[in-house]
Amino acid sequence: MTTITLAVLVPLLPFLGALAGLLLGRTVPGLVRPLAVLPTLAALVIAVLVAARHGGGADIDSATELTPTGSVPVELALHIDGFAALVAVLVGVVASCVQIYSTGYLRDDPRYPSYAALVSLFTSAMLLVVYSGDLMVLLVGWEIMGICSYFLVGHYWETPEARAASLKAFLVTKLGDVPFLIGLFALAVDAGSFRITTILAKVADGGLDHPTLIALLLLAGVAGKSAQFPLHTWLPDAMAGPTPVSALIHAATMVAAGVYFVARLLPVFAASSAALVVLAVMAAVTMAGSALAALAQDDIKRVLAYSTIGQLGYLTGALAVGDRGAAVFHLLSHGAFKALLFLGAGVIIHAAGTNSLAAMSRMKGLRDRVPDAFWTMTVALLALAAIPPFSGFFSKEAVLGAAEHAATGHSETAPTAAGWIVLIAGLLTALLTAAYATRLWLLAFNGRGPEAPDHGRQPLTMTAVLWVLAVPSLAFGLTVGVLPDWFDGHSLTPTLTTSVLGTGFALVGGLVTYGAWRHTTALAARHPMGAVAADAGADGGVVEAEAIATHTPAYGDVAAAHDPADPGRLLLGPLHRHAAVGFHLDAVYTALFVRPVQAAARLVRFLDREVVDTYVRGAGTAPRWLGAAVRRAQTGNVQTYLSALLAGTVVLAVAAVLVATAGA
Repeated sequence: MTTITLAVLVPLLPFLGALAGLLLGRTVPGLVRPLAVLPTLAALVIAVLVAARHGGGADIDSATELTPTGSVPVELALHIDGFAALVAVLVGVVASCVQIYSTGYLRDDPRYPSYAALVSLFTSAMLLVVYSGDLMVLLVGWEIMGICSYFLVGHYWETPEARAASLKAFLVTKLGDVPFLIGLFALAVDAGSFRITTILAKVADGGLDHPTLIALLLLAGVAGKSAQFPLHTWLPDAMAGPTPVSALIHAATMVAAGVYFVARLLPVFAASSAALVVLAVMAAVTMAGSALAALAQDDIKRVLAYSTIGQLGYLTGALAVGDRGAAVFHLLSHGAFKALLFLGAGVIIHAAGTNSLAAMSRMKGLRDRVPDAFWTMTVALLALAAIPPFSGFFSKEAVLGAAEHAATGHSETAPTAAGWIVLIAGLLTALLTAAYATRLWLLAFNGRGPEAPDHGRQPLTMTAVLWVLAVPSLAFGLTVGVLPDWFDGHSLTPTLTTSVLGTGFALVGGLVTYGAWRHTTALAARHPMGAVAADAGADGGVVEAEAIATHTPAYGDVAAAHDPADPGRLLLGPLHRHAAVGFHLDAVYTALFVRPVQAAARLVRFLDREVVDTYVRGAGTAPRWLGAAVRRAQTGNVQTYLSALLAGTVVLAVAAVLVATAGA
């Protein structure tokens, strides 16, 4: 079987699994889990085989014209380079782990068949984006992921949080997709083709007429899909969906799609220095702001959501300095440890009965209840904090090294300003990342209250995948010497300067957070009632929608108050209340966009009801009244008609006499 045929099967198998699941899931329940797991596993095996055949060698291209358009052709094209081959493997690994994990996590969910089918469709759409060699075909997968995210985030539609989150995710990403679509058309018109290889060849010849405009339009869609500032606000709210969906969205699909798109078309963006600077600023604000917000969250999944936003900021930062090898390296590394973190969080939530870190910090012995989650999440958090020798260290240092390379003027494409922006923001984010990772670990696994509730052992399907994902989280950095052959050939080996600075900042962040935790814990132990009373006015931890849906009881009333020993409050000080609500960006959008639109809608409704409807009702009322008057005269009595005729004749005669008299 040819490599092209195998590549076609990779997105096709999950699609067929999704179709079969939707058609047969309700009528043949025994097929639901096999249809969810087996096609995705088969796609993973084939993706690995495609990657092995590619072997970091020449790109694989194939295309056939779908239909004559009369202008810019649309082709069903595949373009598999080193980036595509490895990212497809990542998607397959994470999607397979999510499907296997979900068989235990949602084993009692009545809507599991539709959920599993949508996850398969989501996976198929992302694989289509990864392998596509034509931008219009890529757009199909791009939009299918958008609608799948709407349904999956709103899986627990009984809760208002899930309904609002799914709608918000759909609308915010669509807001970015509108200029994105315009940018695609503008790019195709300039290049004369939607084919990626043709576009890149045109860029290499300097053939784009409007590179800055095109790049900025495309960045709007990327910001929405990859949750970058200012269109990132949908991602933390999307935590209302099932935890496995969060793992899939954050690690290997949806949010990875935007970054991957920029990596594929990086020469288009590099053709405009202004676009790279805009990308660098967007990455810097995203990195630092989301890390501060993560340090203030009480919900464990929202911590991880803001963490994802920040790590994606590293990816866009690497692209802003012109190094897509470093960006995709961190994409692969981050995909493994972030999927592990979310799936581990799901185990903790089920064991603790709450997603509140404040509640978990009051549960003694939680780490003993979920040892698999404890050890694997420890590995993942060390990778997230970029502590050597874990995978996150190597991939994050590749980004910082690329930023230093650009900042010192050694990059052929990236402006020096972009390098400095990314480097400074990246180092600051390294400190903050280690701080919130340490805080999460301390609060979740080092509680000092009563015994944690025992909800029984977690299913093997949930715990086994944690250890599978722990392997790349620990050892993927060892591929740092091999990956350049798959990418652009640029070295990904950590440099001394950024390694020392990055690791030093991370250690400082972790140690300071630990010291703050010790201080606040001691203070809370001396004054427990006063500490709790001080937080009585704060909004408390929220039981996760999926815990409600699966009838998992909350841990008493302790979830109703914040942890008095939370080091995030001490570290952030007055900034904490602003960071906890995402620096009020949702409130700003409400004031600038939502309320004006609502006011305009109320005005339109008033005009429609009070003006247009009044006119329409008036136009109908006058003839109705006239008809009523005429109807009353139609009595059917001949004598009445003769009397009226005689009276009319008399009136006319009198009128004639009066007129004649007046004329005389």
